Amino acid sequence: MTSTETIPSTDGGGTDRRRWYALAIVMTAAFMDLVDVTIVNVAIPSIQREAGASFSQIQWITAGYALAFAAGLITGGRLGDIHGRKRVFLVGIGGFTVASALCGLAVNPEMLVASRILQGGMAALMVPQVLSIVHATFPAHERGKVFGMFGAVVGLGAVSGPLLGALLTEWDLFGWGWRSIFLINLPVGVAGLVLGSRFITESRAPRALKLDLVGVALVTLGLLMLIYPLTRGRELGWPLWGYVSMAGSLVVLAVLVAYEMRKARRDGSPLVELSLFRVKSFAAGIAVQTVFGVALGVFFLVWTLYMQIGLGWSPLKAGLTGVPFSIAVSAAAGLSVQMLVPRFGRKVLQAGALVMAGGVLLYVWESAHYGLGITPWQMALPLVVMGIGMGLIFAPLTDAILSEVPREHAGSASGLINTVQQMGNALGLGLVSVVFFGTIGDHLSLNQIGPAFGHAFENALGWVAAVMGVIFLLMFALPKRPALHVEGQEPDGESEPALA
Repeated sequence: MTSTETIPSTDGGGTDRRRWYALAIVMTAAFMDLVDVTIVNVAIPSIQREAGASFSQIQWITAGYALAFAAGLITGGRLGDIHGRKRVFLVGIGGFTVASALCGLAVNPEMLVASRILQGGMAALMVPQVLSIVHATFPAHERGKVFGMFGAVVGLGAVSGPLLGALLTEWDLFGWGWRSIFLINLPVGVAGLVLGSRFITESRAPRALKLDLVGVALVTLGLLMLIYPLTRGRELGWPLWGYVSMAGSLVVLAVLVAYEMRKARRDGSPLVELSLFRVKSFAAGIAVQTVFGVALGVFFLVWTLYMQIGLGWSPLKAGLTGVPFSIAVSAAAGLSVQMLVPRFGRKVLQAGALVMAGGVLLYVWESAHYGLGITPWQMALPLVVMGIGMGLIFAPLTDAILSEVPREHAGSASGLINTVQQMGNALGLGLVSVVFFGTIGDHLSLNQIGPAFGHAFENALGWVAAVMGVIFLLMFALPKRPALHVEGQEPDGESEPALA
Protein backbone atom coordinates (compact mmCIF):
# COMPACT_ATOMS: atom_id res chain seq x y z
CA MET A 1 0.00 0.00 0.00
CA THR A 2 1.39 3.39 -0.96
CA SER A 3 0.28 6.60 0.68
CA THR A 4 0.61 9.90 -1.06
CA GLU A 5 2.23 12.97 0.40
CA THR A 6 -0.53 15.53 0.68
CA ILE A 7 0.78 19.05 0.72
CA PRO A 8 -0.56 22.40 -0.35
CA SER A 9 0.17 23.94 -3.67
CA THR A 10 3.61 25.51 -3.77
CA ASP A 11 3.63 27.19 -7.10
CA GLY A 12 5.21 30.28 -5.63
CA GLY A 13 2.35 32.46 -6.66
CA GLY A 14 1.21 33.09 -3.15
CA THR A 15 -2.33 31.82 -3.87
CA ASP A 16 -2.21 29.23 -1.14
CA ARG A 17 -2.01 31.16 2.12
CA ARG A 18 -2.88 28.16 4.26
CA ARG A 19 0.76 27.10 4.33
CA TRP A 20 1.71 30.42 5.94
CA TYR A 21 -1.00 29.97 8.56
CA ALA A 22 0.34 26.46 9.16
CA LEU A 23 3.85 27.88 9.46
CA ALA A 24 2.71 30.36 12.10
CA ILE A 25 1.08 27.55 14.10
CA VAL A 26 4.06 25.17 14.07
CA MET A 27 6.46 28.05 14.79
CA THR A 28 4.30 28.94 17.79
CA ALA A 29 4.69 25.36 19.01
CA ALA A 30 8.46 25.56 18.61
CA PHE A 31 8.38 28.91 20.40
CA MET A 32 6.38 27.39 23.26
CA ASP A 33 8.88 24.56 23.64
CA LEU A 34 11.84 26.95 23.68
CA VAL A 35 10.17 29.36 26.07
CA ASP A 36 9.38 26.49 28.42
CA VAL A 37 13.07 25.57 28.66
CA THR A 38 14.28 29.12 29.25
CA ILE A 39 11.46 29.92 31.66
CA VAL A 40 12.50 26.96 33.81
CA ASN A 41 16.13 28.11 33.88
CA VAL A 42 15.13 31.48 35.32
CA ALA A 43 12.77 29.95 37.89
CA ILE A 44 15.17 27.25 39.12
CA PRO A 45 16.27 29.12 42.27
CA SER A 46 12.61 29.80 43.17
CA ILE A 47 11.74 26.13 42.65
CA GLN A 48 14.70 25.08 44.77
CA ARG A 49 13.69 27.45 47.57
CA GLU A 50 9.91 26.94 47.58
CA ALA A 51 9.68 23.28 46.61
CA GLY A 52 12.72 22.17 48.61
CA ALA A 53 14.38 20.56 45.59
CA SER A 54 17.95 19.27 45.91
CA PHE A 55 20.70 20.10 43.40
CA SER A 56 20.19 16.66 41.84
CA GLN A 57 16.45 17.24 41.47
CA ILE A 58 17.13 20.70 39.98
CA GLN A 59 19.36 19.08 37.38
CA TRP A 60 16.67 16.49 36.64
CA ILE A 61 14.03 19.20 36.17
CA THR A 62 16.11 20.36 33.21
CA ALA A 63 18.03 17.22 32.24
CA GLY A 64 14.98 14.94 32.59
CA TYR A 65 13.11 17.03 30.05
CA ALA A 66 16.12 17.10 27.72
CA LEU A 67 16.70 13.35 28.06
CA ALA A 68 13.07 12.40 27.37
CA PHE A 69 13.06 14.87 24.49
CA ALA A 70 16.27 13.45 23.00
CA ALA A 71 15.28 9.81 23.47
CA GLY A 72 11.89 10.31 21.81
CA LEU A 73 12.67 12.66 18.94
CA ILE A 74 13.73 10.06 16.38
CA THR A 75 10.66 8.01 17.21
CA GLY A 76 8.45 11.11 17.08
CA GLY A 77 9.81 12.08 13.69
CA ARG A 78 9.27 8.60 12.28
CA LEU A 79 5.74 8.42 13.71
CA GLY A 80 4.97 11.59 11.76
CA ASP A 81 6.24 9.95 8.56
CA ILE A 82 4.08 6.89 9.20
CA HIS A 83 0.85 8.20 10.70
CA GLY A 84 0.82 11.75 9.36
CA ARG A 85 2.75 14.79 10.58
CA LYS A 86 -0.36 16.81 11.34
CA ARG A 87 -1.89 14.02 13.42
CA VAL A 88 1.26 13.42 15.47
CA PHE A 89 1.81 17.17 15.89
CA LEU A 90 -1.68 17.57 17.35
CA VAL A 91 -1.17 14.62 19.71
CA GLY A 92 2.14 16.11 20.80
CA ILE A 93 0.86 19.62 21.44
CA GLY A 94 -2.16 18.24 23.31
CA GLY A 95 0.03 16.03 25.49
CA PHE A 96 2.50 18.86 26.06
CA THR A 97 -0.34 21.03 27.32
CA VAL A 98 -1.55 18.34 29.74
CA ALA A 99 2.00 17.74 31.00
CA SER A 100 2.42 21.49 31.55
CA ALA A 101 -0.69 21.46 33.72
CA LEU A 102 0.74 18.56 35.75
CA CYS A 103 4.01 20.48 36.23
CA GLY A 104 2.05 23.47 37.49
CA LEU A 105 0.08 21.29 39.91
CA ALA A 106 3.08 19.30 41.20
CA VAL A 107 2.91 18.75 44.97
CA ASN A 108 6.59 17.83 45.43
CA PRO A 109 9.89 17.82 43.49
CA GLU A 110 9.46 14.16 42.51
CA MET A 111 6.12 14.87 40.80
CA LEU A 112 7.63 17.89 39.07
CA VAL A 113 10.53 15.84 37.72
CA ALA A 114 8.15 13.10 36.49
CA SER A 115 5.87 15.68 34.84
CA ARG A 116 8.86 17.32 33.17
CA ILE A 117 9.92 13.95 31.75
CA LEU A 118 6.40 13.48 30.39
CA GLN A 119 6.51 17.01 28.99
CA GLY A 120 9.78 16.20 27.22
CA GLY A 121 8.25 13.04 25.76
CA MET A 122 5.28 14.98 24.38
CA ALA A 123 7.61 17.65 22.98
CA ALA A 124 9.41 14.81 21.20
CA LEU A 125 6.19 14.10 19.30
CA MET A 126 5.48 17.77 18.59
CA VAL A 127 8.80 19.39 17.70
CA PRO A 128 10.07 17.07 14.89
CA GLN A 129 6.89 17.75 12.96
CA VAL A 130 7.76 21.47 12.80
CA LEU A 131 10.71 20.99 10.44
CA SER A 132 8.96 18.07 8.71
CA ILE A 133 5.87 20.15 7.93
CA VAL A 134 8.05 23.03 6.68
CA HIS A 135 10.12 20.65 4.55
CA ALA A 136 7.04 18.97 3.06
CA THR A 137 4.96 22.14 2.63
CA PHE A 138 7.32 24.75 1.22
CA PRO A 139 9.17 24.54 -2.12
CA ALA A 140 12.96 24.60 -2.13
CA HIS A 141 13.33 28.24 -3.06
CA GLU A 142 11.24 29.35 -0.04
CA ARG A 143 12.85 27.20 2.62
CA GLY A 144 15.89 29.43 3.17
CA LYS A 145 13.59 32.31 4.04
CA VAL A 146 11.50 30.08 6.29
CA PHE A 147 14.55 28.81 8.18
CA GLY A 148 15.67 32.41 8.61
CA MET A 149 12.30 33.08 10.22
CA PHE A 150 12.85 30.01 12.38
CA GLY A 151 16.14 31.48 13.62
CA ALA A 152 14.36 34.73 14.46
CA VAL A 153 11.74 32.78 16.42
CA VAL A 154 14.57 31.13 18.37
CA GLY A 155 15.92 34.53 19.29
CA LEU A 156 12.47 35.80 20.23
CA GLY A 157 11.89 32.73 22.37
CA ALA A 158 15.19 33.31 24.13
CA VAL A 159 14.10 36.90 24.82
CA SER A 160 10.60 36.02 25.95
CA GLY A 161 11.45 32.99 28.07
CA PRO A 162 13.68 34.60 30.71
CA LEU A 163 11.61 37.79 30.77
CA LEU A 164 8.29 35.97 30.98
CA GLY A 165 9.63 33.60 33.61
CA ALA A 166 11.04 36.48 35.64
CA LEU A 167 7.83 38.51 35.43
CA LEU A 168 5.59 35.57 36.34
CA THR A 169 7.84 34.67 39.26
CA GLU A 170 7.98 38.27 40.50
CA TRP A 171 4.26 38.95 40.07
CA ASP A 172 3.24 35.71 41.82
CA LEU A 173 -0.10 35.66 39.98
CA PHE A 174 -2.93 34.19 42.07
CA GLY A 175 -0.31 33.07 44.57
CA TRP A 176 0.95 30.46 42.10
CA GLY A 177 4.61 31.50 42.32
CA TRP A 178 6.83 29.42 40.01
CA ARG A 179 3.86 27.25 39.00
CA SER A 180 2.60 29.96 36.65
CA ILE A 181 5.60 29.39 34.34
CA PHE A 182 4.06 26.04 33.41
CA LEU A 183 0.40 27.01 33.53
CA ILE A 184 1.02 29.80 30.99
CA ASN A 185 1.38 27.04 28.36
CA LEU A 186 -2.27 26.02 28.69
CA PRO A 187 -3.97 28.77 26.62
CA VAL A 188 -1.19 28.67 24.01
CA GLY A 189 -1.42 24.89 23.72
CA VAL A 190 -5.20 24.88 23.39
CA ALA A 191 -5.07 27.57 20.70
CA GLY A 192 -2.39 25.61 18.80
CA LEU A 193 -4.48 22.46 19.00
CA VAL A 194 -7.63 24.15 17.65
CA LEU A 195 -5.95 26.17 14.90
CA GLY A 196 -3.60 23.36 13.90
CA SER A 197 -6.50 20.99 13.30
CA ARG A 198 -7.96 23.56 10.91
CA PHE A 199 -5.03 24.98 8.96
CA ILE A 200 -2.25 22.35 8.87
CA THR A 201 -2.48 20.07 5.83
CA GLU A 202 -1.68 16.42 6.43
CA SER A 203 1.49 14.93 4.94
CA ARG A 204 3.26 11.62 5.37
CA ALA A 205 5.82 9.39 3.70
CA PRO A 206 4.90 8.37 0.12
CA ARG A 207 5.14 4.68 0.97
CA ALA A 208 3.89 2.68 3.92
CA LEU A 209 6.39 2.41 6.80
CA LYS A 210 6.34 0.47 10.06
CA LEU A 211 7.53 1.66 13.46
CA ASP A 212 10.79 -0.03 14.44
CA LEU A 213 10.09 -0.97 18.07
CA VAL A 214 13.46 -2.67 18.56
CA GLY A 215 15.17 0.48 17.30
CA VAL A 216 13.09 2.58 19.72
CA ALA A 217 14.17 0.38 22.63
CA LEU A 218 17.85 0.44 21.64
CA VAL A 219 18.11 4.19 21.11
CA THR A 220 16.28 4.93 24.37
CA LEU A 221 18.42 2.46 26.35
CA GLY A 222 21.66 3.75 24.84
CA LEU A 223 20.88 7.37 25.64
CA LEU A 224 19.77 6.56 29.20
CA MET A 225 22.95 4.56 29.85
CA LEU A 226 25.02 7.52 28.68
CA ILE A 227 23.21 10.48 30.26
CA TYR A 228 22.10 9.10 33.64
CA PRO A 229 25.60 8.46 35.04
CA LEU A 230 26.75 11.90 33.90
CA THR A 231 23.87 13.56 35.72
CA ARG A 232 24.09 11.57 38.98
CA GLY A 233 27.82 10.75 39.00
CA ARG A 234 29.12 13.55 41.22
CA GLU A 235 26.31 13.18 43.77
CA LEU A 236 26.95 9.43 44.06
CA GLY A 237 30.75 9.74 44.18
CA TRP A 238 31.37 8.53 40.61
CA PRO A 239 30.69 4.82 41.23
CA LEU A 240 32.17 2.13 39.02
CA TRP A 241 28.75 1.21 37.58
CA GLY A 242 28.54 4.72 36.11
CA TYR A 243 31.68 4.21 34.01
CA VAL A 244 30.49 0.74 33.00
CA SER A 245 27.12 2.18 31.97
CA MET A 246 28.68 4.92 29.83
CA ALA A 247 31.01 2.42 28.12
CA GLY A 248 28.08 0.04 27.63
CA SER A 249 26.04 2.79 25.98
CA LEU A 250 28.56 2.87 23.13
CA VAL A 251 28.06 -0.87 22.66
CA VAL A 252 24.27 -0.45 22.63
CA LEU A 253 24.47 2.36 20.07
CA ALA A 254 26.80 0.23 17.91
CA VAL A 255 24.24 -2.60 18.06
CA LEU A 256 21.58 -0.07 17.07
CA VAL A 257 23.54 0.90 13.94
CA ALA A 258 24.07 -2.74 12.95
CA TYR A 259 20.41 -3.58 13.53
CA GLU A 260 19.18 -0.55 11.59
CA MET A 261 21.39 -1.46 8.61
CA ARG A 262 19.97 -4.98 8.63
CA LYS A 263 16.39 -3.74 8.98
CA ALA A 264 16.82 -1.28 6.13
CA ARG A 265 17.85 -4.15 3.84
CA ARG A 266 15.06 -6.40 5.09
CA ASP A 267 11.93 -4.23 4.96
CA GLY A 268 12.99 -0.63 4.33
CA SER A 269 11.48 0.67 7.61
CA PRO A 270 14.36 1.47 9.97
CA LEU A 271 13.88 3.91 12.82
CA VAL A 272 17.09 5.72 11.89
CA GLU A 273 17.48 6.29 8.16
CA LEU A 274 21.22 5.60 7.97
CA SER A 275 21.29 6.30 4.23
CA LEU A 276 20.96 9.98 5.14
CA PHE A 277 24.51 9.90 6.48
CA ARG A 278 25.77 9.34 2.95
CA VAL A 279 24.83 12.97 2.35
CA LYS A 280 27.94 14.91 3.36
CA SER A 281 26.05 18.04 4.38
CA PHE A 282 23.72 16.02 6.60
CA ALA A 283 26.44 13.96 8.31
CA ALA A 284 28.72 16.94 8.95
CA GLY A 285 25.85 19.12 10.13
CA ILE A 286 24.68 16.45 12.56
CA ALA A 287 28.16 16.31 14.12
CA VAL A 288 28.25 20.09 14.51
CA GLN A 289 24.71 20.14 15.93
CA THR A 290 25.61 17.56 18.60
CA VAL A 291 28.67 19.42 19.88
CA PHE A 292 26.85 22.75 19.69
CA GLY A 293 24.14 21.30 21.94
CA VAL A 294 26.80 20.40 24.54
CA ALA A 295 28.00 24.02 24.66
CA LEU A 296 24.48 25.40 25.02
CA GLY A 297 23.51 22.84 27.67
CA VAL A 298 26.45 23.86 29.85
CA PHE A 299 26.17 27.61 29.35
CA PHE A 300 22.49 28.33 29.94
CA LEU A 301 22.18 26.41 33.21
CA VAL A 302 25.39 27.68 34.82
CA TRP A 303 24.65 31.22 33.64
CA THR A 304 21.32 31.21 35.48
CA LEU A 305 22.81 29.73 38.66
CA TYR A 306 25.69 32.23 38.55
CA MET A 307 23.41 35.27 38.32
CA GLN A 308 20.70 34.24 40.75
CA ILE A 309 22.62 32.27 43.38
CA GLY A 310 26.21 33.46 42.95
CA LEU A 311 25.41 37.15 42.44
CA GLY A 312 22.10 37.08 44.33
CA TRP A 313 20.12 38.77 41.55
CA SER A 314 16.34 38.58 41.31
CA PRO A 315 14.76 36.54 38.48
CA LEU A 316 13.63 39.77 36.81
CA LYS A 317 17.11 41.28 36.85
CA ALA A 318 18.59 38.06 35.49
CA GLY A 319 15.91 37.89 32.78
CA LEU A 320 16.50 41.47 31.67
CA THR A 321 20.25 40.83 31.53
CA GLY A 322 19.68 38.25 28.78
CA VAL A 323 17.81 40.64 26.46
CA PRO A 324 20.92 41.87 24.55
CA PHE A 325 21.97 38.27 23.91
CA SER A 326 18.57 37.28 22.57
CA ILE A 327 18.18 40.33 20.33
CA ALA A 328 21.64 39.66 18.88
CA VAL A 329 20.74 36.01 18.17
CA SER A 330 17.53 36.99 16.39
CA ALA A 331 19.13 39.73 14.27
CA ALA A 332 22.19 37.69 13.31
CA ALA A 333 20.10 34.63 12.39
CA GLY A 334 18.05 36.52 9.82
CA LEU A 335 21.09 38.31 8.40
CA SER A 336 23.04 35.06 8.17
CA VAL A 337 20.46 33.12 6.14
CA GLN A 338 19.25 35.94 3.92
CA MET A 339 22.52 37.68 3.01
CA LEU A 340 25.75 36.22 4.32
CA VAL A 341 25.60 32.45 3.77
CA PRO A 342 24.49 32.68 0.10
CA ARG A 343 27.58 34.80 -0.54
CA PHE A 344 30.25 33.42 1.78
CA GLY A 345 29.06 29.86 2.49
CA ARG A 346 30.41 27.93 5.47
CA LYS A 347 32.85 30.72 6.37
CA VAL A 348 29.89 32.47 7.97
CA LEU A 349 29.24 29.52 10.28
CA GLN A 350 32.93 29.22 11.13
CA ALA A 351 33.08 32.93 11.84
CA GLY A 352 30.07 32.45 14.13
CA ALA A 353 31.92 29.76 16.11
CA LEU A 354 34.96 32.00 16.58
CA VAL A 355 32.84 35.04 17.46
CA MET A 356 30.88 33.06 20.03
CA ALA A 357 34.09 31.67 21.53
CA GLY A 358 35.46 35.23 21.72
CA GLY A 359 32.32 36.39 23.52
CA VAL A 360 32.62 33.54 26.03
CA LEU A 361 36.26 34.37 26.79
CA LEU A 362 35.37 38.05 27.17
CA TYR A 363 32.68 37.03 29.64
CA VAL A 364 35.24 34.99 31.62
CA TRP A 365 37.56 38.00 31.78
CA GLU A 366 34.80 40.36 32.92
CA SER A 367 33.58 37.93 35.59
CA ALA A 368 37.11 37.62 37.01
CA HIS A 369 37.84 41.36 36.68
CA TYR A 370 34.65 42.79 38.21
CA GLY A 371 33.95 39.94 40.62
CA LEU A 372 30.69 40.05 42.56
CA GLY A 373 30.28 43.73 41.69
CA ILE A 374 29.64 43.03 38.00
CA THR A 375 26.55 44.75 36.55
CA PRO A 376 24.13 43.80 33.74
CA TRP A 377 25.53 46.64 31.63
CA GLN A 378 29.02 45.21 31.92
CA MET A 379 27.70 41.83 30.82
CA ALA A 380 25.99 43.31 27.76
CA LEU A 381 29.05 43.38 25.47
CA PRO A 382 30.09 39.71 25.84
CA LEU A 383 26.45 38.65 25.60
CA VAL A 384 25.94 40.59 22.36
CA VAL A 385 29.12 39.08 20.90
CA MET A 386 28.00 35.59 21.92
CA GLY A 387 24.50 36.19 20.52
CA ILE A 388 25.87 37.30 17.15
CA GLY A 389 28.01 34.17 16.99
CA MET A 390 25.12 31.89 17.86
CA GLY A 391 22.82 33.58 15.34
CA LEU A 392 25.37 33.15 12.55
CA ILE A 393 25.38 29.39 13.23
CA PHE A 394 21.89 28.30 14.24
CA ALA A 395 19.56 29.09 11.33
CA PRO A 396 21.91 28.32 8.37
CA LEU A 397 23.03 25.08 10.01
CA THR A 398 19.48 23.73 10.06
CA ASP A 399 19.00 24.76 6.43
CA ALA A 400 22.28 23.11 5.39
CA ILE A 401 21.45 19.82 7.12
CA LEU A 402 18.02 19.50 5.49
CA SER A 403 18.88 20.94 2.08
CA GLU A 404 19.53 17.57 0.38
CA VAL A 405 17.14 15.40 2.40
CA PRO A 406 14.36 13.76 0.35
CA ARG A 407 10.84 14.58 1.48
CA GLU A 408 9.98 10.98 2.29
CA HIS A 409 12.62 11.06 5.04
CA ALA A 410 11.80 14.55 6.32
CA GLY A 411 10.42 13.26 9.62
CA SER A 412 13.34 10.93 10.29
CA ALA A 413 15.86 13.67 9.39
CA SER A 414 14.09 16.28 11.52
CA GLY A 415 13.95 13.86 14.41
CA LEU A 416 17.67 13.19 14.08
CA ILE A 417 18.50 16.91 13.99
CA ASN A 418 16.52 17.62 17.12
CA THR A 419 17.72 14.41 18.78
CA VAL A 420 21.42 15.12 18.44
CA GLN A 421 20.95 18.70 19.56
CA GLN A 422 19.00 17.60 22.62
CA MET A 423 21.40 14.71 23.24
CA GLY A 424 24.21 17.25 23.20
CA ASN A 425 22.16 19.48 25.47
CA ALA A 426 21.57 16.61 27.90
CA LEU A 427 25.29 15.78 27.80
CA GLY A 428 26.03 19.40 28.56
CA LEU A 429 23.61 19.38 31.49
CA GLY A 430 25.27 16.21 32.73
CA LEU A 431 28.71 17.81 32.41
CA VAL A 432 27.51 20.65 34.65
CA SER A 433 28.07 18.19 37.50
CA VAL A 434 31.74 18.07 36.54
CA VAL A 435 32.66 21.53 35.24
CA PHE A 436 30.44 23.60 37.58
CA PHE A 437 29.27 21.76 40.69
CA GLY A 438 32.54 19.83 40.72
CA THR A 439 34.41 23.02 41.64
CA ILE A 440 31.96 24.10 44.37
CA GLY A 441 32.39 22.79 47.90
CA ASP A 442 29.58 20.86 49.55
CA HIS A 443 29.37 23.02 52.65
CA LEU A 444 29.72 26.74 51.97
CA SER A 445 29.17 29.63 54.32
CA LEU A 446 27.08 32.57 53.15
CA ASN A 447 30.20 34.58 52.35
CA GLN A 448 31.71 31.74 50.33
CA ILE A 449 28.75 31.18 47.99
CA GLY A 450 29.36 34.17 45.70
CA PRO A 451 33.10 33.63 45.09
CA ALA A 452 32.62 29.86 44.70
CA PHE A 453 29.88 30.25 42.11
CA GLY A 454 31.86 32.92 40.27
CA HIS A 455 34.92 30.66 40.04
CA ALA A 456 32.77 27.71 38.93
CA PHE A 457 31.12 29.89 36.28
CA GLU A 458 34.48 30.94 34.85
CA ASN A 459 35.66 27.32 34.80
CA ALA A 460 32.50 26.17 32.99
CA LEU A 461 32.79 28.97 30.40
CA GLY A 462 36.38 27.94 29.70
CA TRP A 463 35.01 24.55 28.68
CA VAL A 464 32.34 26.20 26.52
CA ALA A 465 35.02 28.19 24.67
CA ALA A 466 36.99 24.99 24.06
CA VAL A 467 33.89 23.29 22.67
CA MET A 468 33.33 26.20 20.27
CA GLY A 469 36.89 25.66 19.02
CA VAL A 470 36.02 22.01 18.31
CA ILE A 471 32.91 23.17 16.43
CA PHE A 472 35.03 25.49 14.28
CA LEU A 473 37.20 22.53 13.22
CA LEU A 474 34.21 20.26 12.57
CA MET A 475 32.74 22.88 10.24
CA PHE A 476 35.52 22.23 7.72
CA ALA A 477 33.53 19.09 6.83
CA LEU A 478 30.52 21.20 5.76
CA PRO A 479 30.15 22.07 2.07
CA LYS A 480 31.94 25.29 1.14
CA ARG A 481 28.80 26.67 -0.47
CA PRO A 482 25.13 26.14 0.47
CA ALA A 483 23.72 23.20 -1.44
CA LEU A 484 20.61 23.54 -3.57
CA HIS A 485 17.55 22.00 -1.95
CA VAL A 486 16.77 18.63 -3.44
CA GLU A 487 13.22 17.74 -4.35
CA GLY A 488 12.54 14.01 -4.06
CA GLN A 489 16.14 12.91 -4.52
CA GLU A 490 17.60 9.92 -2.79
CA PRO A 491 20.78 10.38 -0.78
CA ASP A 492 22.73 8.18 -3.17
CA GLY A 493 21.93 10.52 -6.02
CA GLU A 494 19.15 8.53 -7.69
CA SER A 495 16.29 10.90 -8.28
CA GLU A 496 12.59 10.34 -8.07
CA PRO A 497 9.74 12.60 -9.20
CA ALA A 498 9.04 15.51 -6.91
CA LEU A 499 6.41 14.69 -4.33
CA ALA A 500 4.51 17.97 -4.46
